[in-house]
Amino acid sequence: MREISERERRIPHCIREWIADHGESPTVLEISRAVGLSSTGSTAYQLGKLQQRGLICRDRGWRSIRLC
Repeated sequence: MREISERERRIPHCIREWIADHGESPTVLEISRAVGLSSTGSTAYQLGKLQQRGLICRDRGWRSIRLC
């Protein structure tokens, strides 16, 4: 498996910090803003890659992103 990129490292860190600070998972838009991605589409793509690698888990819903 290839090494994780800096962007792929920042997103789980953002999720961890957001949950610690707010008590709930961030939305895709909140992640986009926190890590400096220009669109929610880019963020959704990155989240999909992280989910395939087993680094995050997602269910349906606005705030369903969590670390696995």
